[in-house]
Amino acid sequence: MGTDIARDVTEAAAKAREASVQLRLAPRERKDRALLAVARLLRQGQAALLEANALDLEAARGRLSPAMFDRLRLDARRIEAMAAGLEQVAALPDPVGAVLSDQRRPNGLRLQKVRVPLGVVGIVYESRPNVTVDAAGLCLKSGNACVLRGGSESVHSNVALGAVIRAGLAEAGLPADCVAVVATPDRAAVDALLKLDRLIDVIIPRGGHGLIRHVIENSTIPVIRHDAGNCHVYVDAAADLGMAAEIAYNAKVQRPGVCNAMEHLLVHQAVARGFLPVILDRYRRAGVELRGDEAVRAIDPAVLAATEQDWSEEYADLIAGIKVVPGLDAAIAHINRYGSQHSDAIVTADAPAAERFLAEVDSAAVYWNASTRFTDGFEYGMGAEIGISTQKLHARGPMALEELTSVKWIGRGDGQVRS
Repeated sequence: MGTDIARDVTEAAAKAREASVQLRLAPRERKDRALLAVARLLRQGQAALLEANALDLEAARGRLSPAMFDRLRLDARRIEAMAAGLEQVAALPDPVGAVLSDQRRPNGLRLQKVRVPLGVVGIVYESRPNVTVDAAGLCLKSGNACVLRGGSESVHSNVALGAVIRAGLAEAGLPADCVAVVATPDRAAVDALLKLDRLIDVIIPRGGHGLIRHVIENSTIPVIRHDAGNCHVYVDAAADLGMAAEIAYNAKVQRPGVCNAMEHLLVHQAVARGFLPVILDRYRRAGVELRGDEAVRAIDPAVLAATEQDWSEEYADLIAGIKVVPGLDAAIAHINRYGSQHSDAIVTADAPAAERFLAEVDSAAVYWNASTRFTDGFEYGMGAEIGISTQKLHARGPMALEELTSVKWIGRGDGQVRS
């Protein structure tokens, strides 16, 4: 690892650590003022942000899949969405200082459990420049400094966004070093970041399986992660097939490169012959590559044969795996075996079947008659998200303000001693 890279990353994290002390004690009004300032500066600086993003797009052209290329792209609508997300975060209650429990012990000692910031959050991510703004905004509101290391493919965009964020912090009277953007595209910066357990309190990776595994296996800092977004839609025997087609199409096609997009469609054998020709035709017209089991191929021989490996894949692209199942039990068993515990949906008019699915599918988010695409901090009213956690310790599902806090116990007495 280059000593200059390690030194630069360490210096940025040290400055963030120092700044976190002031941010931790900042009142809500000042944090909200910073968020609103960043939102305004994003809108005012749109031209410069698009120019920086154009450099990344040009360098990535032909090297990324269409879905990943779309994740990298900024436009006026996405910049406005980032600004609006910050405004929504500013309007949310401040989690810091919230009292979770308040009790008076028999000896008169008063004990309170209150929310406090995690401290310094390191975030390692790929492709999507909007993560820079979402992560910085949520960390700021929850009183955390952050060190952000985006993918090499988005370095110009992230540096430009980081400059806007730091300007908004300074305008509101908060240390600009509360947000550090690691500017080097060299992957050695990630390895340096993962060893700074004396400066960074938690690491959150967002990206493909390779990045997540690298972070898990090399970090000396606690990691909150999602391993993959292998999401399913199950069309039950009692489904409204028109509704099922809309949900299955939206979940796969609306934005295929994101982690809450459907990767695999399961169809009850009782409705397969009536449903599959309709949805397969819609998928083909949208450019989706189809991979199915033998029952699917018996209905449509043009579908490619799925392999055993397919059922575990997160394609993050216009590819769908499709399987006919004998019933609800088989659908639940398939999802719990092959899924990534991210987001899964059932389409059915059978309420008891739906309730079984919601209870028995072991995922962070489960849906009845709705698209998996709703697993998103903005859609959940959180303002934005810092990631979707599929693990079960500390946080699960969309991570936003509350998930970026820990707790502190405060005791107030009048001379009590333990006997």
